[in-house]
Amino acid sequence: MELRRWPRKNDPDSIRARQDELSPRLDGAREVFGHDLEPFSRATEALTGVSVVPVAVVGPIDVELGEYELEEPAGRLVERGRGREGVYVPLANTEGGLSISLYRGARAVGESGGFRTYVLRDRITRASAFLFDDTAQAVAFSRWIEGQLDPMREWLASDPLPGLSKHARLRELETHVVGSMCHVMYAFTTGDACGMNMITRNSYALNQGFVVERAPTRPRRALLEGNMGGDKKPSARYFERGGHGKTVIAECTLTEDAVRRVLKTCVDDLLELTHVGTHGAVASGMQSVAFTPATAVAAIFAATGQDIGMVGTSSMAHGTALRVEGGLHVSMRLASLEVATVGGGTTLPYARSWLRLMGCDGPGRVYRLAQIVAAATLSLEISASAAMATAGSENFYRAHFERGGLR
Repeated sequence: MELRRWPRKNDPDSIRARQDELSPRLDGAREVFGHDLEPFSRATEALTGVSVVPVAVVGPIDVELGEYELEEPAGRLVERGRGREGVYVPLANTEGGLSISLYRGARAVGESGGFRTYVLRDRITRASAFLFDDTAQAVAFSRWIEGQLDPMREWLASDPLPGLSKHARLRELETHVVGSMCHVMYAFTTGDACGMNMITRNSYALNQGFVVERAPTRPRRALLEGNMGGDKKPSARYFERGGHGKTVIAECTLTEDAVRRVLKTCVDDLLELTHVGTHGAVASGMQSVAFTPATAVAAIFAATGQDIGMVGTSSMAHGTALRVEGGLHVSMRLASLEVATVGGGTTLPYARSWLRLMGCDGPGRVYRLAQIVAAATLSLEISASAAMATAGSENFYRAHFERGGLR
């Protein structure tokens, strides 16, 4: 069957034409079409309806948050203060047991003194690629472009082309030569936006208006992204280094009493599970050392208007567990957490409301959001791990048996 031309615009007539075409094929058209679509008209092309996801709320989660800002001109992340508070977390999901499990983990941590969170790094990357006739040319080009960081910054600041973003600031660049190609990893900061649109515009301008025009060895072709940028997929590079999003750590120290009474297991069993799980992750080549980080990340992303495709990068996690006096120290490192509090889906009414609940709506809140996501992710990891650590993993089985979906 030939794919016919489909109206892309979001004016009322185009929306109605799509709905009229699809209504006979849908059982429940009223449920997906019977909403005011005007608030969503700028969110996507060919807007036709909505998909409503139930949202659970867990909280207040006890967490000590850092206050961070970028120090100019290098863009170094600095901590300006810390404060403890209770935070409510929205979870858009249809997974039976998710919210109650996350609650259980947060309760155990709250009874043990709460979470502490830290933001270590903030960068977002676009990795362009330049193609040459041989390796010598690619090597010469890499040596040249590595010395062009300051001229590139000055060129972008001069506003040479329309549509460039002043919020996307070029911080570093790094090259990787393989064969006759040179990958160039541009690293930016983008304020409170996730920033992929910003850095795409600025990287394209650099490639076409600066690099191609000034390079002593002219590339025969320039590609905006050569697939080293780390976006929307797991990556060993960004799992280890961070650098495509916020690098965040959440930690807590669970008391033996909370482990026994709330989590229904013991420290030794949790440590043995950690040992097994870590080696299982290594043996399978995972870019994660954790059980279920994507579940919490995706649920918060869906509620707050984040780009769902970025769960692939954002859920790369490294969990640790260490016996300490009186209990168990646990942590979760999210190396490349891609979040925003302005722009994109965060402007939609439902997303803005859930962000406001978290104290994360608008400018100046992106590091707060990143830390809350990390604390919630560790909450779920603690509870799921405790269920798995019980004899025969019976509690994990029972949770999925009893709450494994709507019936």
